[in-house]
This record gives sequence, C-alpha cells and structure tokens, in this order.
Amino acid sequence: MTAPIAIIMGSQSDWDTMRHAADTLDALGIAVDSRVVSAHRTPDRLFAFAKGAKAAGYKVIIAGAGGAAHLPGMAAALTELPVFGVPVESKTLKGVDSLYSIVQMPAGIPVGTLAIGKAGAINAALLAAAVLALSDPALSDRLAAWRKAQTDAVAERPEDKA
Repeated sequence: MTAPIAIIMGSQSDWDTMRHAADTLDALGIAVDSRVVSAHRTPDRLFAFAKGAKAAGYKVIIAGAGGAAHLPGMAAALTELPVFGVPVESKTLKGVDSLYSIVQMPAGIPVGTLAIGKAGAINAALLAAAVLALSDPALSDRLAAWRKAQTDAVAERPEDKA
C-alpha cells in the first residue's frame, strides 16, 4: 500500500527543511513517501507524479520548494488532493520569494501555505495528520496525545530561573 502522505521537494537540498515534516509524521506513526520532483528540472516526473497521486493512494501532498517555488502550485494544478506548500528558506531572499510564490495562487488552485522553513514543515505535517485523523480515530488519538505532550512540556517550564 502507498503511504498516505507524499512529501515532494524541488531539490535534494530542500530535504534539510522537509525532513522535519517526515520526522513529525514518523512520530505520529504515519507512513510517508519522500521524493525529489522538480517543477523546473524534472517536469515530466512532476506531471506523472501529480496526475497519478490520487490513483496511487496518496491522501495529502506536502510540497517544499525554494526560490521560484513553483512546485506546490503546479502539483495543486494537477491533482484534486490537498496540497500544503512549505517555503524553503533561500540564501538570496531568506524564503520570502518562496513564500510569495506559493501563497499567490490564482482562485481555483488552492495551496495551503505554511511558514518559511522548519516551522512550516512541521506544521504542514500536523495539518496533513489532522486531515487523515478525520477518518482515523486511532490517529486522532495519537495527534491529541502529541498536542497534549507539547502543551504539558510548556506548562512544566519554570517562569524564572533566577
């Protein structure tokens, strides 16, 4: 069976950011398939992947891209599946270019756009998990436990170390 979530990225270097999505999904017990699918360098691979994603059994796509960041929008244009876009921080414009590219999709081609970098990758994983949890009570319980653990960790920190 295909993993329910695909993580795609424009280049191998994007893995430094996107691995945080994979690690979060792994912590929640969700299988993931990660691959490089460049909108610019491997457009045929992108078209084949996105056109066949639903039939392959994927439920959600998390797409990370830097620079021009066309991957999330192109994937969303080619599939009915939910696509969450993660702007990968670039050296030139610190990921703002990627954010603007992903967030400015035309009406009718939605991409859920997350924060730049690691936080965005983690939150994309949590949103994807929440989508799957709507029809998976066991996952819903794991997600609730994950969130509770995060809350409990904050509540246990002392306010003043002095």
